[in-house]
Amino acid sequence: MKYFFSLMVWLVIGVSGNLANAQSDQLFIDVHHLGAGKVTYDAVAQAHAKDLAVEKKYHVKFIKYWVDTAKGDVYCLSSAQDSAAITATHAAAHGLLPDNVYPVTAGERAAAKGGKNLYLDYHEFGPGNVKAADVAGAHQKDLAVQKKYGVNLLNYWVDEKAGVVMCLAEAPDSAALIKTHQEAHGLLPKSVEQVKQGQ
Repeated sequence: MKYFFSLMVWLVIGVSGNLANAQSDQLFIDVHHLGAGKVTYDAVAQAHAKDLAVEKKYHVKFIKYWVDTAKGDVYCLSSAQDSAAITATHAAAHGLLPDNVYPVTAGERAAAKGGKNLYLDYHEFGPGNVKAADVAGAHQKDLAVQKKYGVNLLNYWVDEKAGVVMCLAEAPDSAALIKTHQEAHGLLPKSVEQVKQGQ
């Protein structure tokens, strides 16, 4: 009986500790601006494999990444306890450090339909000028009109502190995504990039 009680205590403490660690993790999107013509999808995939090989050491979990080979931009979605862990993982894996690391809140996720181009747009409202709840409301307006333009919004991420919002969507072209935002709420992105996804 004493052994059973000790075992139960050990299990409870272990599970509680794991839950505490999971709850302390935060979503991040880190951005690498490598320059036009200076990145290929295959090269990013190889760098990502190196990240995966060392991520556990820094308690990071890389989830997905998106590459714009035309502009040379790479966006990585991950969960970690802090941004320093993400930078340390990249440093140890391949030395390609991010230009920005955004702690983000994820929005409403939708299923991909395929057959269309993938776009990631970037909205910049200024530090402290956006709330996740307001973005959720704007996103619902996007969903109400997206079909008209052949768009399928897959998800969005918000950094309230930096005032940054990023939206991921399938669309026939970037103009269709811009028109969706324009009709839905008038909040146009600063940039729209055609990307290829990896994970």
